[in-house]
Amino acid sequence: MRRNLTPVRFFVWSFAVVILVGTVLLTLPISSEAHRFTNPVTALFTATSATCVTGLVVEDTASYWSLFGEIVILLLIQVGGLGYMTVATFFLIFSNRKITLRQRFILKEGLNVYRLTGIVSFARTLFFTVLFFEGFGALVLFLRFLKDFSPLKAMWMGIFHSISAFCNAGFSITGGFKSLTGYVNDLTVNITMMILIVCGGIGFYVLVEIFNALRARFKNEERRKFSLHTRIVLKATFTLIIIGTVLIMLFEWNNPETLGALNLRGKILSSFFQAITPRTAGFNTIDIASLHQTTLLEMICLMFIGGSPGGTAGGVKTTTFTIILALLIHAYRERIPITITGRTIKLKTIRRALFIAGFAILVILISTMVILWNQGDEFTLSQVLFEVVSAFGTVGLSTGITANLSILSRIVIIATMFIGRVGPLSFILSITTRSKVAVPAYPEEEVAVG
Repeated sequence: MRRNLTPVRFFVWSFAVVILVGTVLLTLPISSEAHRFTNPVTALFTATSATCVTGLVVEDTASYWSLFGEIVILLLIQVGGLGYMTVATFFLIFSNRKITLRQRFILKEGLNVYRLTGIVSFARTLFFTVLFFEGFGALVLFLRFLKDFSPLKAMWMGIFHSISAFCNAGFSITGGFKSLTGYVNDLTVNITMMILIVCGGIGFYVLVEIFNALRARFKNEERRKFSLHTRIVLKATFTLIIIGTVLIMLFEWNNPETLGALNLRGKILSSFFQAITPRTAGFNTIDIASLHQTTLLEMICLMFIGGSPGGTAGGVKTTTFTIILALLIHAYRERIPITITGRTIKLKTIRRALFIAGFAILVILISTMVILWNQGDEFTLSQVLFEVVSAFGTVGLSTGITANLSILSRIVIIATMFIGRVGPLSFILSITTRSKVAVPAYPEEEVAVG
């Protein structure tokens, strides 16, 4: 059994175990505000959403769950955002325990980095980086929430929202399913949350590389150039944020239910926030259900792309999207090999990107069809598609249909969230085995396409 438990399988099944433990804890009376046993499906849905850092909820987090329940949810978010093995490694490092080669391979898979060398040092740097962002975010939000709540409540609000934002979870304890709509014009809350979301979503490898570059500059050491991965992530992230913001402004500027009722600062803040949050964060400062259909379609595209590999984000990832876009451009120009900024992309990487995108589309289509078959008279196609893509991209945004999903539809969303968090390729590798088989060479023949 241990021999069959590959690093990929351990990574996937560790999420399943964490979800199971979270489900049991959330089912207990101590976890609910009413001190009653929670329906197992509701507990499973919430535990999966928290562990998969999604943010879709069937019960309002602030009013339904007790403080104990909120703490369980926050712990699931933290473990799910960083990964079980990453959290376990933190404890091993600071207790001076030796980390075995097998544990290093599992950690490499969980962090989605492509080198085993220096993985422990990488994890140590990552620990302090995460601690800095979440701690700084909690402090800033605490000071802001002091204006509206008691010191203890403000502290809990700051800690909860900081961790939820950095882990791109989208869970909020403002109450009434409102998320952050009450702070639509608040500069401090908006900027702090956006920084946490972006930094958590660009991936740990990129964060550590930026941290090392800043440290080298501070010490007047020779600075290494950013890797191709980091350059792709930063350029794609910046481009998607700018394009997303401009399109939201264009589509929603005069919508009285969203941007139309806000002043200039509110419109700019909301446009930026709503362009960033679909990239797997799940918070919102305006009513998603009131958005125009064109804006919902734009958000579906952003949710499908998601954040970047090796972080807390979901979706097919910015690097996958960039590689497929480069493939399309090179195919049009009839050029090979595929290159990005003067570097050749390996054929294995291109195949992996195509598989991830193709399998993601398949999962989304099947999930959407099942929910429409089950509840097609209650919801529109755009509502269901938005919900499913939000689940797969581990975003957590919703047009307001989550609480009205049937048991079957909730199970479909649970499965979609799980696949979206662990990744299509990791999910397939965890349940199947690949064997290398010699493939004979066949004669070539033309096929008409297009």
